[in-house]
Amino acid sequence: MHRRALLASALVAPLAAPAFAQGSPLRLVVPFAPGGTSDILARILAPEMSRILGQNVVVENRSGANGNLGAELVSRAAPDGSALLITDAGALATAPALFPRLSFDVLRDLAPVNLLIYAPYILAVHPSVQARNAQELAELAKRAPNTLNVANSGVGAANHLTAVLLAQHWGANLTQVPYRGGAAALTAVAAGEAQIIINGATATAPFTRDGRLRAIAVSGPKRLEGLDVPTFAELGWPATESGTWQGVFAPGPTPAPVIARLDGALRQILAQPEIARRMADLGADVRAMGPEPFKAWLANEAESWGRVVRANNIRPE
Repeated sequence: MHRRALLASALVAPLAAPAFAQGSPLRLVVPFAPGGTSDILARILAPEMSRILGQNVVVENRSGANGNLGAELVSRAAPDGSALLITDAGALATAPALFPRLSFDVLRDLAPVNLLIYAPYILAVHPSVQARNAQELAELAKRAPNTLNVANSGVGAANHLTAVLLAQHWGANLTQVPYRGGAAALTAVAAGEAQIIINGATATAPFTRDGRLRAIAVSGPKRLEGLDVPTFAELGWPATESGTWQGVFAPGPTPAPVIARLDGALRQILAQPEIARRMADLGADVRAMGPEPFKAWLANEAESWGRVVRANNIRPE
């Protein structure tokens, strides 16, 4: 369903745009707490964006409401390229179904600029969990219903919905515990407050490498290098393409020349071998996708995840 962009041959949009804000910092808004995938990516991109765009880029964390507070902030910002949102596009895709009275329209009030990377989910457990592999975990969850807590980055987040689909597939009941972002959820499981987490590889892999968490399986099309655990597809599990799809958004009315300039800058950054290597080291694949394909992708994801939200009657707390 998703095709990896060939960055070496990508057309770079022109970097001149008459409506682009000059002379003031560009705010790169992360709608989650520091330490999560969006925050990690923002801090990698910001220096390069500053260099290419010729203005200071400031990373600003605005967490809350499943990422909706930061998204709303950008949706109401001046449409001149002075404020951008960098977020898990999956979180935005679930928002319309999860929050029927959302104060902004995801597809109208935010303009997709570029889908940057895809990082699969790692399903991991606290080392105290008596399950060494996927089969043992599924059996334990089924044998002891509601005794295993799954930490997620917020009610209705894509990792929450992935856990719901997995529990249904296993025939098990898992207790879902929402936190304010993936970083807080990771910390909670590492501390033993919860036993299971499904979270982006970019933020989660360091925890599995140093033994704070035990990796069980990964989503996505392939096994992760250096992490010898099976994929969801190999196990016959659902949600095989779930993961964190990180993208950049501008306010909805932003003029096309400004969007093109930002898209071009991001493509230049992602085409750098060093940046691609850093993404790979974090377990992520570059998936550069321009504004129009990204917009169509987001609409499709909103419909797909919306069905899961409605079928399971999931509501924010």
